[in-house]
Amino acid sequence: MARLPLPGPLQHPRNEYAPRPPGGGQAAPLPQPDGLARPASGHRTVRETRAFDLPAVPASVRTARGGVRETLTARGVAHDVCDNAVVVTSELVTNALTHSAGDRVVCRLHLTADLIRVEVEDQARGPGLPVLRRPGPEAQNGRGLLLVDALSGSWGVTGSPGGPGRTVWAELRREADPSAPAPPRAE
Repeated sequence: MARLPLPGPLQHPRNEYAPRPPGGGQAAPLPQPDGLARPASGHRTVRETRAFDLPAVPASVRTARGGVRETLTARGVAHDVCDNAVVVTSELVTNALTHSAGDRVVCRLHLTADLIRVEVEDQARGPGLPVLRRPGPEAQNGRGLLLVDALSGSWGVTGSPGGPGRTVWAELRREADPSAPAPPRAE
């Protein structure tokens, strides 16, 4: 299996390299696509991993979305499943940027034969854990995790090993749900 190129060290606008990963401590080596690895939950063998080390700036949402779309498209993932994974990535990265009060995040994409797992690790400097809210119809925000919940089979939050960071993750089936209605066809 071919190795995916992983991005280099995070470079801040001041051209200084960020010395620590989200959550503090030493940076652990990332799992490689041709080796066995485990996501933050530790319960599935990963066949491929892609990671994006991102500064905590709004443009990082676009970077993460593009990287996820590019990876899944290259792996032949169905368009609707790819679109759902991109929306989930966008919401998780946006939440990390909005609520964690850190200076960087790491977005990881783990692929198995049947699942896509999106993980976003932040520095957990915000006031609390991510929670599913039920905003009113006039609310301007608060719907991100509702989208994640609707589009993924499961999601959750785990602590980062050896530091104060946390990882918010979501899993999507790699194959489209056969019981779901087919999208309308363009003619």
